[in-house]
Formats: sequence, C-alpha cells, structure tokens
Amino acid sequence: MVSLATAAQAWLDVRSVPLLYALVALQSAAFAVNNPARAAIVPSLVSRQNLPAANALHTLSFTIGAAVGPALGGFVVGRWGVEAAYTVDAVTYLFALWGVFGLPPMPPEPTADGVRRRAGLASVVEGLRFLGGRPNIRMTFFVDMAAMFFAMPRALFPAIGVVVLGGGATTAGALVSAIAGGSILAGLLSGPLGTVRRQGLAVVACVVGWGLSVAAFGACLLAAGGTAGVTRAGVSPWLWPALGCLVVAGAMDAVSAVFRQTILQAATPDALRGRLQGVFIVVVAGGPRVGDLVSGTSGDVFGEAAAACAGGLVCVAAALLLARVQPRFVRYDARHPEP
Repeated sequence: MVSLATAAQAWLDVRSVPLLYALVALQSAAFAVNNPARAAIVPSLVSRQNLPAANALHTLSFTIGAAVGPALGGFVVGRWGVEAAYTVDAVTYLFALWGVFGLPPMPPEPTADGVRRRAGLASVVEGLRFLGGRPNIRMTFFVDMAAMFFAMPRALFPAIGVVVLGGGATTAGALVSAIAGGSILAGLLSGPLGTVRRQGLAVVACVVGWGLSVAAFGACLLAAGGTAGVTRAGVSPWLWPALGCLVVAGAMDAVSAVFRQTILQAATPDALRGRLQGVFIVVVAGGPRVGDLVSGTSGDVFGEAAAACAGGLVCVAAALLLARVQPRFVRYDARHPEP
C-alpha cells in the first residue's frame, strides 16, 4: 500500500516533502514487523540441518538486491523518470505477496506451559528476560557489535577516494561494492556451511577475519599514503589490494551472519523467536550506524588509514576477549543447540 501511495503521489506531482517522510516512515515500520516474522518462521519451513543453507540464501538474495536494486532504480529514473520507477516498485511487490500467500498456515506454537501468549509489552519484556539468561544467544549479538562498532570503515570511503587512493566517487563506490561482492561470493560458495558443527567457533573466526581484513585494508591505505604523487595523478596502485581486503571482509561478514542467524533460530523456542529476531534486526541495523560514527570520528582525529587499521585490530581483540569470557559459545555444537 505504501509503494502504491508513493507511485500515486509521483504521478499526481504532489511534491510534498512531509508526505514522502511519512511514507518512508510507514514503510520502515512495516519492515520492522515483517522482517523478524519472516526470519522467525524459517525453522518451521526447513529442517535444522538446512538452516545454514536457508540463511545463506537469504543473505545472498538480500545482498544482491541491495547491490543491484539501486542501480536498476537509477537506470529507470534516468530513462523514464521517478514515476515509472515507483510504479515498477509497486508492481514487483505483487510477486512478494504471491510468495507469502503460497506459505502454509503457521500459527505460533504453544509455550512449555501450553499457553499462547498475546503480543504486547509484557511479551517484549519476556523476550528480553529470556535473552538475559541465554549466553550463547547474547554472544551472537555481542560479537556482531564488536565487528560493526569498531571495524566498519564505510564512512571513510568518500574521503579515501579523494585524499588517499584517488578516483573520488568512483573509488568510493568500488569500495562499497567490494564488500557486497565478497558477501555474494560467500553466498555462492556457501554449500559446505551446512556441514559445520562448531558454529560458535565459526562466528568468532569470521569476526576475527573481518577485523584482520579491515586492518589489512588500513595497511594498504598507509602504504598508499607514501605514494601521494601517484594518487594525485590518478588512482593509487594500492586500490586493488585494498579492494581485495574488502572482498575478504565481505565474505567473512556474510558467513558470520549465516551462523549467527542459524544459532538464534535453532536455540530459541518458537514462542520467543520473533521477539529475539526483533533484537537481531536492531543490532544489525543499528550497529553499522554506530560504526559509521566511530570510524568517521576516528578518521577526523587520526586519519583514514590509521582509523581503519586500529579499528580492525580492536575488533580482533574484542572478539578474542569475548570468546575467552564465554567459552561455551566457542564450544557451541549445532547438533545440540543450547541457548
């Protein structure tokens, strides 16, 4: 309905900024309800053994959509205008609705005491109370926050394209695409993930890999700083190693997301899964925003290269510290999921 309304206001040439803000807010609210519910029903659709494959497919489709969608949208806007782009958006939603109507009925399962609790503030508190006593599930959030808070270099990309590697906006776009490319590559090669049993250890290893990749990216920037003349003349030769580091980082992040989501789904009872998926969305959506603030501030104070390098190393230290504090998470076995 929001997509239809957005198309309608474009065709009617309403030109109301408050209306656009309201439509975006409504769409975001719908996403905030839809996404946790969509993730929470996956264990009802596939077996536990197939959860990593299902989550890898979800990560792959989301990444491709995030990478290809804006490009297609820009092409349609440039060729036929925003009215056509919004109309295409509304029409393609019909395919999503067709998919939803094809799902089987999935009412909430009763809790251990046989009672189906109604949604409300009390149920949210119940979900948070459950999370407080489940260290393995908490760790899936903590390790992701360590990666996103300390080692998210995205806010540095525009400045890196101008003053470090050269190439301006084109380089900044390539750096963003490199992370997405690594995620897509990991999704395409994700078949063996279903055989991994020590999924907690895999998450920690991926977060460490993310941190090391970002630190190596920062090292490439430090090396490029020593070839400033080449940078001013065009694009630094260190661009390609820097892109390679970000491809590896994107792959590490994608694999970590698959296992974090799988642990959350497998170790959480059906009655509480949607609420904890809501927490998962808050962490996934909010963590990178905090990381943008941290890396941007660090870049202003210490420079882009030092900020990326130090942030990656701090991420590695934080992940190893969390693993030491919570060894149960490292021993987590997918065959016997424990929250």
